[in-house]
Amino acid sequence: MISLLHDICMDYTLRTIIIGTALFGITSAIIGSFAFMQKQSLLGDVISHATLPGIVLAFFFTQSKQPIVLLMGGALSAILGTSLMYVIIQKTTLKKDAALGIILSVFFGFGLVLLTWVQQFPNAQHGMLIKYIFGNASTLMQHDLHVIGFVCLLICTTIALLWKECKLVVFDAAYAQCIGYPVLTIQCILIFLTIICIIVGLQLVGVILMSSFLIAPSAAARQWTTKFGSMVLLAMFFGFFSSVSGALISAQYEQLPTGPVIVVVASIIVFISLMCAPKRGVYKKIKRQRTINRHIPECPLEQKS
Repeated sequence: MISLLHDICMDYTLRTIIIGTALFGITSAIIGSFAFMQKQSLLGDVISHATLPGIVLAFFFTQSKQPIVLLMGGALSAILGTSLMYVIIQKTTLKKDAALGIILSVFFGFGLVLLTWVQQFPNAQHGMLIKYIFGNASTLMQHDLHVIGFVCLLICTTIALLWKECKLVVFDAAYAQCIGYPVLTIQCILIFLTIICIIVGLQLVGVILMSSFLIAPSAAARQWTTKFGSMVLLAMFFGFFSSVSGALISAQYEQLPTGPVIVVVASIIVFISLMCAPKRGVYKKIKRQRTINRHIPECPLEQKS
């Protein structure tokens, strides 16, 4: 334990990864809780996959390796994908899940085509672009921590200031509309915060695993409580714990990527919550059903015949 603390304090790379993943774990858990309760678990997946064409095009037009330039392209692409998704939902007869699937597959497929095409150029930075698909937490630098910290502060402050409005829109948008709340504006703010959160986390976990960071902590927290405020706090703790634990486990073994390990830890927390939660867990339901079965009197065979 003392050796581990010494490594955290003295190793710049490990310390940077732990701080970065912890801040992102907390931030994504807050945003993911709102998406989870709105039954929009796939929204984060759609936004993250929609960033890929923008990242590749930003590199192609600017030839820049700077993450801020590439992520700006990803942000524009994500905004375009999200806007098209809502246009499809409102202007066509397709249902929401179909629109989500279409945007996700079309943008990600287009991004892979562009990535393959860009690789043919002699100055293409193949590994640099690939890291935005699978993530690479070891490339985090001090200035990345400043960006993640700023986004974490921005999201926490915005949610704290608009807590009542956001909660009402999430649970009953129709009622919020009736009493004069700007429902569309609040929904746009939540989507904007989701896009910012995803853009910041792309360097850490990539577009493929992003959805797990958003949804897994909130899905686990939902099993333990029925109050939304408690759920958000518990999701923040799960996000923090899985991020730090995954980063530490990854640091103990060479060639073990940080992002997937964090997702595995978060998945274990979700599994334990689904099984052992006091009111919603599978074990509690089985025990309750057995108790009910014991109190049901058996019907004599003579009456059945």
